Amino acid sequence: MGKPVVLVVMDGVGWTEKDHGNAVLHAYKPQIDELMTKWPHTTIKASGVAVGLPTDKDMGNSEVGHNALGCGQIYSQGAKLVNESIESGKIYESQAWKDAVKYAKEHDGKLHFIGLLSDGNVHSNINHLIAMLKESKKEGLKQVRVHALLDGRDVPETSALQYVDQLEDVIKSLNDDNYHCAIASGGGRMVITMDRYEADWGMVEKGWHIHVMGDGRKFSSAREAIETYRKEGGYTDQYLPGFVVADKDGNPVGTIDDGDSVILFNFRGDRAVEISKAFDYMNKGFNAFDEVKKPKVYYAGMLQYDGDLKLPEHFLVEPPHIEHTMSEYLVQKGVHSFACSETQKFGHVTYFWNGNRSEKFSEELEDWVEIPSDIIPFDKKPWMKACEITDKMVEAIASGKYQFLRCNYPNGDMVGHTGNYEATMIGVESVDLMLRRLMDACKKYDYTLIVTADHGNSDEMYDKGTNPDGTPKPKTSHSLARVPFAIYNGPEGTEMKEGDDFGLANVAATVVKILGYEKPEWWLESIIK
Repeated sequence: MGKPVVLVVMDGVGWTEKDHGNAVLHAYKPQIDELMTKWPHTTIKASGVAVGLPTDKDMGNSEVGHNALGCGQIYSQGAKLVNESIESGKIYESQAWKDAVKYAKEHDGKLHFIGLLSDGNVHSNINHLIAMLKESKKEGLKQVRVHALLDGRDVPETSALQYVDQLEDVIKSLNDDNYHCAIASGGGRMVITMDRYEADWGMVEKGWHIHVMGDGRKFSSAREAIETYRKEGGYTDQYLPGFVVADKDGNPVGTIDDGDSVILFNFRGDRAVEISKAFDYMNKGFNAFDEVKKPKVYYAGMLQYDGDLKLPEHFLVEPPHIEHTMSEYLVQKGVHSFACSETQKFGHVTYFWNGNRSEKFSEELEDWVEIPSDIIPFDKKPWMKACEITDKMVEAIASGKYQFLRCNYPNGDMVGHTGNYEATMIGVESVDLMLRRLMDACKKYDYTLIVTADHGNSDEMYDKGTNPDGTPKPKTSHSLARVPFAIYNGPEGTEMKEGDDFGLANVAATVVKILGYEKPEWWLESIIK
């Protein structure tokens, strides 16, 4: 007979001896150290092909990580899906692409591209945008505009001009008497447009005013905007205020108007849902903010970002159809499960965990609890909601109702993304402190505790080079590090298998083995003997 299982995902906590500002290595973390020395433990892959990304140079992220954890299999993801579609030309054969082109042509309108301008390969890739710009010229479109969201999070924090210059060079090579493309607006990804989980609709409202209405501070070019904001406020890319590019007369060069088509070229879903709702639902009761201007446009996403909501209605590339998830399997076995996190990662332990589905497989057998995140820079409160998450988890363990419980502590990732090394150490230490409470509860009620992570981040807080004052240059993106995997209070004789090829997709089989079940044939093997 198996034992009930608690699975903890320490978001963004990689495990490596490499020390480029390793906030995990240097944090005071007696619980994690105990788990990774005195109990069965190993490290597993959380990036590259192990989670369905194109190459092992591609950093993992929370979405693909939770997909893999929750389904026990490896699916082609995000960038890889889009790469395959562009290389084959299927993207241009999609109904959404054809209709977007047709709508703009028939209405003598513009084709707009909105998205994150970098090659971070987490939310988007500038090469996808460039490919579509070239195709838009072949299609005979005359007016094309780009609304560039600046990254500095999945790439170096002040690298925006590198991508703006790359894009401007492509635009210059394409423009002629019959085709005119231009960057029309932009701003930092943590200031406008790319909110997630409805944590701050004000970001999306700002983006709407910038992109749609041309209502914002005006500059002659994206470069001028970026350089000016940096001089005035010392902003890193992700926090740059919104800007509008205007012509010599001060008029915006690319507002979104009646008869235009709009394509959101991000492939990752979490930060694409809200702006998609603003477009798709604008005449269907949308009330998250006053849109003021409601242009009649054709809107499409790179992918369908929420399959249950069918959002957006139109999309260019089919998302992975994930079947045979752990949640579905456990429901079939009659297992009661519990999922908890704060807002920033709640969708990861529910939507992404369940194979990109918003709905539960069973209302009777699955309970989800969301702890509202604070709207505050995460380095100002690096402990975030770790205590509240733990309260709910301990309460659920003590109830005896659930045989499988999972939670996500966002601290290592969300604080890590700020680039603040000291705050990130506090974030890691906050999670470690809460692990003691979970370990005690699991020992008291005889649950097995599995502790792992979905990707690295807080283990590599310094980038190459230094700041002008000689201090280390902050790194705000994920890392390629393997992640910890430890089993506490497991069944007698629990022992890790030999080998270093295990990844996040092997966790599902490990969980059900401890629960006392056989893994489905289509899952990867268990990590334990």
